[in-house]
Amino acid sequence: MEKRVYIAVTNDLITDNRVHKVAQTLLKSNAEVILLGAKKHQNMPVGKRQYATKRFAMIFKKGFLFYAEYNIRLFLFLLFQKFDIIVANDLDTLLASYCASLLRRKKIVYDSHEFFTEVPELVNRKFPRGVWLLIERLILPHIKFAYTVSESIANTYQELYNIEMKVVKNFPLYNYGSIDSIETKNGQYQILYQGALNVGRGLEQMIDAMQFIENSHFKIIGDGDLMNKLKNQVKEKKLENKVSFKGRIPFQELTVETQKADLGIALEENIGLNYYYALPNKLFDYIQSGVPVLVSPFPEMQKIVNKYEIGTVYDHKEPKMLAKKIDEIFRLKNRYQKWKNNTRKAAKELCWEKEEKILFDMYTKAGLKF
Repeated sequence: MEKRVYIAVTNDLITDNRVHKVAQTLLKSNAEVILLGAKKHQNMPVGKRQYATKRFAMIFKKGFLFYAEYNIRLFLFLLFQKFDIIVANDLDTLLASYCASLLRRKKIVYDSHEFFTEVPELVNRKFPRGVWLLIERLILPHIKFAYTVSESIANTYQELYNIEMKVVKNFPLYNYGSIDSIETKNGQYQILYQGALNVGRGLEQMIDAMQFIENSHFKIIGDGDLMNKLKNQVKEKKLENKVSFKGRIPFQELTVETQKADLGIALEENIGLNYYYALPNKLFDYIQSGVPVLVSPFPEMQKIVNKYEIGTVYDHKEPKMLAKKIDEIFRLKNRYQKWKNNTRKAAKELCWEKEEKILFDMYTKAGLKF
C-alpha cells in the first residue's frame, strides 16, 4: 500500500525551496506527499507541483494567535486524516504534529530549519521565548528522527537534549549557471541580497554604504518586517537610483535573478545563536549561480567561503568601511575572477543531490522504501 506523508510548515509555500526539495526527494519512495502550509498572501498561487499542497485559510496572520490557530488547525486536520509520517518543519509546527503522531501512533520526523529559540525576534522577548523553549524541552528528547541545517545547531541540540540530529544542509539542486562578465550592459555591478527582510540582516548598513559605492546597484529580493523601514531609508538617502526592491518571488524565478548578480551578500549580525550558527539558503544559491560572496565571519559561513575560496568575510558594518570593502572586491579583478571560477567546483559539491542521500537513509528507517 502506498505510504502517505504530510509535510507541515507555517509559511505560504511560495518561496520555501527547502520543503519543496524534501517533498521531491520523498516522491522518489513512491509515497503520496502532501505539503501543508498557511494562506497568507491571497493573490499568490502555489503553482503546479509534482506533489499535492494544502494551505489553511488563516484568521490571524501573525503573532501568538497565528501560531495557536495554525497548530489547532493542523492538529484537527491530522487527527482525521490517514497518514504514515508527519514531517514537522521547525518548532512552530512541532506541537500539533507531535500530539497527532502520538494519538494516531504514526511516525514523526523533525526538520529544524534554524535554531528557533535563538532567532532575533525571540532573543529579547522573555515570555514568548519561554513558551517555545517549553515546547522544545518537552518534545525534542522524544523525537527519534530529526535533522537540521548545520553542524553547530545539530551539536547544540545534542548537548541540550541528548538526541541524535543529522545534518542536511540547505543546498540547491545542481543547476550551475553564471554570467561570464562581472559588469552588466549598463556598466554597473549588481549587488544582491535575497531572503527575509528582518532585523539583523545587515540591510540598513548595506543601504547606507550604497551612498559611497560607485558604479553599483543593490537589488533586494524578499519581504519581511523591515520592508517599509528600508524603503523609507532609501528615500531619505535619495538612493532610489542605486537600490531597488523586487519583493517576494517564487523560488523558480529566483535563480534567474540571482545569476544576474556580481556579488551576493549575507551580512547577518551576531544577535542570537541562530544567526551565528547559520548556513543560509542564499549563500548556496549564490554559489550555484556562480556569484562570489561577502559574508559575516560566523563559523559555518566562514568555513564554506574559506574552503572553496569563493569570496570573503567582513565584520565591519560602518557604511564607509563596508563601501570600501565592496569597491575593493570589484577593483581586484583577478582575485574576483578566481572566486567566480571556484564557484563551479563548489556548486558541484554543495548540491542537494548529495545531501538527499542522508534523507534516503533516515526516511527508510522511518518506513519509506526508495
